[in-house]
Amino acid sequence: MQTTQPRLSFWQIWNVSFGFLGVQFGFALQNANVSRILSDLGADLHSLSLFWLVAPIMGLIVQPIVGSASDRTWNRLGRRRPFILAGAIAAVVGMILLPNAPIFVAFLAPMLMGALMVALMDASFNVCFQPFRSLVSDMVPPSQRNVGYSIQSLLINIGAVIGSILPFLLTNVIGLENTAQMGEVAPSVMWAFYIGATVLLGTVIWTVIRTKEYSPEDYTRYKGLSEEDVAQMTKEKAPLGQRLREFFTLVVDMPKTMKQLAVVQFFSWFALFIMWVYTTPAITQHIWNVDKQWFDPAFIAAAPVVPETITMAKGAAGDWVGILFAAYSVFAAIFSVFLARLADKFGRKTVYAGALALGGISYVSFLMFQDLTMVEVNLLITQVTVPVGAVKLLIPMIGVGIAWAAILAMPYAMLAGALPANKTGVYMGIFNFTVAAPQIVSGLTAGWILSSVFDNDAKYIIVVAGVSMLIGAVAVFFVKEADTQVLQEAKGE
Repeated sequence: MQTTQPRLSFWQIWNVSFGFLGVQFGFALQNANVSRILSDLGADLHSLSLFWLVAPIMGLIVQPIVGSASDRTWNRLGRRRPFILAGAIAAVVGMILLPNAPIFVAFLAPMLMGALMVALMDASFNVCFQPFRSLVSDMVPPSQRNVGYSIQSLLINIGAVIGSILPFLLTNVIGLENTAQMGEVAPSVMWAFYIGATVLLGTVIWTVIRTKEYSPEDYTRYKGLSEEDVAQMTKEKAPLGQRLREFFTLVVDMPKTMKQLAVVQFFSWFALFIMWVYTTPAITQHIWNVDKQWFDPAFIAAAPVVPETITMAKGAAGDWVGILFAAYSVFAAIFSVFLARLADKFGRKTVYAGALALGGISYVSFLMFQDLTMVEVNLLITQVTVPVGAVKLLIPMIGVGIAWAAILAMPYAMLAGALPANKTGVYMGIFNFTVAAPQIVSGLTAGWILSSVFDNDAKYIIVVAGVSMLIGAVAVFFVKEADTQVLQEAKGE
C-alpha cells in the first residue's frame, strides 16, 4: 500500500487551480469597475472609499469559517470542491445582478442594490479563494509545491489581465457603448460582467469535474495522520462557544512560520491596497498634470464649471490605469512561469525578498517618470494619445508584476509545509487575516496620511507603498521555513 503522496502530472496540477482563473477574472472585473458602476448609480467619492473595505472585511469573516468547515467536510465531491462550486454559483448571481441594479429600483435604491451585490460577490469570491489554496496543499506533494502555487499564480494573473481589459476590448473592438446616464450602467461593463460570470462558472466546473480529491483513507495515509486526527477532522460541529475558544487557541498556537510570514504580509498588502486605491489620482496629478484641487469636492462644488480639459484628463488617466494594471498582471503571469525554478535554485526566501524589493523600488520610481510630452501609442487594437510619462510607467509595472506574482505564490508555498494536515483549511483561512487586516489598516490610515502629511499630493502615497514593500522584503529573511527538510527528502537529496 502506497504511503507516499503520488506526484502529479503538469496537467493534473493545472486542473487543480484552473478554476482560480475564472474566480480572478471576476475579481479583476470587480476591482476595475465597481467604483465606476457605483458612481453611475449615484455614490459620491467619499462613499466609494468605504466600499473598498468590503473585500478585506468579507475575507476576514468568511475565509476562516469556510476553512474550518472544509476541513471537516467529506462527501461525494470531496473536501474543498463543494465550497468552491457553491462560492462560484453565488458569485455568478452577484455578477449578473450588479449591472442590473437599476431594474430593482422599485424595491431598493440602485446604489443600495449595487452595494449589496458587491458584498455578495466579495463574500462569494472569498468562499472560493481559501478552498482553492487548501486544495493545492491537499493534492500537491511537497516536492511539487513550488510548481503548484506558481501555476496557480500564473492562472490568477491570466484571469486578472483579461478581466481588467475586457470592458476596454468590448468598446474598442466590438463597439459597445462605454458611457451611461446617471442611474444606469454602461453596456460594455454590463456585458463584461456577463462574460465574466460565464468564464467563472465554466472554469470552476472544469476543476470540480477534472480533479478527484483523495479519499479520507488515502489522505490520512499520505499526510501521516493518526486515527485521533481523523476523528478530530470528522467530528460533529461543536457549540459556538467551544468553537470560538478552539479558534482563538489555534490563533495563539499558530506555527512560528505563519507568525513570521504575517509580518511580511502586513507590509506587502498595506502597499498593494494603496496602489489599488490611489494609482488613479496619483497619475492624474503627476502624469496628466491635473492640479490636486480638482480632487477636492468642496473646490469642485464651488467652481462654476469643470473645464473640459480636466474632465478629459481624468478620463484618459482612468483608462490608462486599466492598461497599467493589466500590464503588471501580464508581467506577473510571465514571471510565474519561472518562479518555481527560481525558488528551487535560489531558495524561496531569496526569490520572495528579491521580488518584494523590486516591487518597492518600482513604486518609489513613480516620481521619476513625469513627462508631459504627448505621444501616440499603438495598442494593436486601437491608438491612444497619452503623455510620454504614462508610457514610461510601464517600466515600474514590471517590478510590480514580479512582486505580485511572488506575493500570490511564495507565502503559501512557505506556509503549507508548516501546517498540520488536519487543520490546513482553517489555518489557511486564518492566514487570510494577514491579507485582510493590512488592507483594512491601509484603508483607514492611508487617506489621513495623504491629506494630513502630503496635502493630497497623491504621488507621495505611492512612495509610502514602496517603502512599506521594501520593509516587507527585509522581513522575509526572518522567516524560518518548516518544510525544508521534507522538501529535500522528497527530492532525494
